[in-house]
Amino acid sequence: MEGILYALVPMFAWGSIGFVSNKIGGKPSQQTFGMTLGALFFALLVWIIARPEMTVNLWIFGILGGFLWSIGQTGQFQAMKYMGVSVGNPLSSGFQLILGSLIGVLVFHEWTKSYQFILGTTALILLIIGFYFSSKQDHDNNEKHQLYQYSKGFRALTYSTIGYVSYVVLFNNIMKFDLISVLLPMAVGMVVGASFFMSFKLSFDPYVVKNSLVGLLWGIGNLFMLLAASNAGLAIAFSFSQLGVIISIVGGILFLGEVKTKKEMKWVIIGIICFVIGAVLLGIVKS
Repeated sequence: MEGILYALVPMFAWGSIGFVSNKIGGKPSQQTFGMTLGALFFALLVWIIARPEMTVNLWIFGILGGFLWSIGQTGQFQAMKYMGVSVGNPLSSGFQLILGSLIGVLVFHEWTKSYQFILGTTALILLIIGFYFSSKQDHDNNEKHQLYQYSKGFRALTYSTIGYVSYVVLFNNIMKFDLISVLLPMAVGMVVGASFFMSFKLSFDPYVVKNSLVGLLWGIGNLFMLLAASNAGLAIAFSFSQLGVIISIVGGILFLGEVKTKKEMKWVIIGIICFVIGAVLLGIVKS
């Protein structure tokens, strides 16, 4: 029970990042830079308390991973700008899950048993169906259709997914660092990457400062993800963390006023159901 309670924290923390940051406002580069400053502050606090052992490799690959993460996050904020949080966030999570799983299977041979292939393939099919319905538009609603620039959103999601998945593969499949140890080097890399997307013309305007609170959400989610995995197992921790997409969808509709027609609300509900089942099945496969 304790592990499940831990797993609820990253679900709400990570699921809230999209609509909280968009509620605060700012350009995607400002949102990412502010978020990384908050993440750096959180990482420094963790380092002061835990004092983990640091190595040269940890710093090199931690900074590289943080830079890759910043590519993913900037692209995700861009996608949410063009498509809305309730569409951009679930699509981003879905692309990451699908591409990450395929790389794990084809490159690192993570699935070795027949039940893993059956459950994993079923999960990927459900995810594809879920993300199709979550982004499906009612073309009778022409005004909203023109507002959401989906083609630009999908381009942003492409490089966002590449950045996110590259950072996950680097940390989970290649280097496999302890999360507490790599948190500070990664946060430094995140700040460097966010600075790059601002062309190193750094500004600490109100949008940046306020978005630093989002970085604290990210850090808290990471910490409790680690606690959930150690107490309840990877399957529970992974599955619950992916359910944060529900928080994004609901938050985008309730707090950002993203309008959905009756048809779109039905499609969103179908998408959420497929997504939840697919994410849980992937969690079982990963366990």
